[in-house]
Amino acid sequence: MTVSIRVASSPGEARIAVIDEDRLLDYALWRPGAPDGVGDVHRGRVIAHVPAIAGGFVALTDAEGFLPDSEGAKGLSAGTMLTVRVTRAAQGGKGPRLTARLDGPTAAGPIAAGPIALLRRGPDPVTRLAARYPRAPVLVDDAGLASALRGLGQRVSVAPRGAAILDDEVAEAIDALAQPIVELRGGARLSIWPTPALVAIDVDAAAALTGSGGPGARHEALNRVAVAAVGEQIRLRNLSGGIVVDLAGLSPRKRSVLAPDFVTALANDPLSPKFLGFTALGLAEIVRARVHPPLHELLAGPLPAGLSALRAVMAGFDQDPRALPAVRAHPGVVSALQADPAALADFARRTGRAVTLRSDPSLPATVWVLEKDNG
Repeated sequence: MTVSIRVASSPGEARIAVIDEDRLLDYALWRPGAPDGVGDVHRGRVIAHVPAIAGGFVALTDAEGFLPDSEGAKGLSAGTMLTVRVTRAAQGGKGPRLTARLDGPTAAGPIAAGPIALLRRGPDPVTRLAARYPRAPVLVDDAGLASALRGLGQRVSVAPRGAAILDDEVAEAIDALAQPIVELRGGARLSIWPTPALVAIDVDAAAALTGSGGPGARHEALNRVAVAAVGEQIRLRNLSGGIVVDLAGLSPRKRSVLAPDFVTALANDPLSPKFLGFTALGLAEIVRARVHPPLHELLAGPLPAGLSALRAVMAGFDQDPRALPAVRAHPGVVSALQADPAALADFARRTGRAVTLRSDPSLPATVWVLEKDNG
């Protein structure tokens, strides 16, 4: 297996693909101007300890985090200053999860001096994946980005200008992660639908029931392929929390034969998801820890729309540096780009020019268009 880490960047964002030849093994998005905060070390102040929920709330520089009793909150009183690390990103209106169990210079326990502050950023997604694949070289398409990864030393190299850092097959696999439908070999497909409560995955046989054997054997073979794909999609999309899978064709009683396939499909996931069994309706239950936001959350909202617009502008600039269209977008998209401390500066560094942003309240919330910039 020849594994490499490829980093395809655009202003304010990098798509990170771990590939084995032309197969996508892992994927992450990196937005330097909007990090998820996991791994950040803060000096915080206890706001309140709440025994009823076995933890306390801690004021950070830009949020309120939750510190469980099991992670160091027990016995702390309001006003106590202490050093904490973010272990889970904020979600659903809730602040980040924290721990006060640290090592080294930011050891756990109350501290006397200094105001609330961010003491150290956590590792970026490239560094995290580089640690997961310690022998994989890291190839990036931008020298400025390479300098931000100097901690990885000689593992990092910069692709020749104009070279495609992701081949067509990998790029298509990445684009497909934004879609709810996954086409499987043989004609079956998965439908992946995140909800506020859980992620529902449906296996549809479609036109895949061909081959030898009776209908039961064919359904079993189809579902074995689908279960392997479910494991891949959970990891690539970073799906988390409760996940239920509705297999195709087999009666609830007969689905238990596929339990070992679920265990195998989840075995290599670094977050160690657990297959919990089947419900009375025959739905497979999986639980996977949430640490970083799932991909569908990262792709939703005004900032992702704005970064997509900048990527489109850059693509045209690379083809013809003389042309630099303006971006007309909903005010929320424009505001999100202006609030990002990295994206517009990164664009200016790459092009030597500022992009023109125009607010248009008549556009839908995440819609943007490119148009001629008349100065």
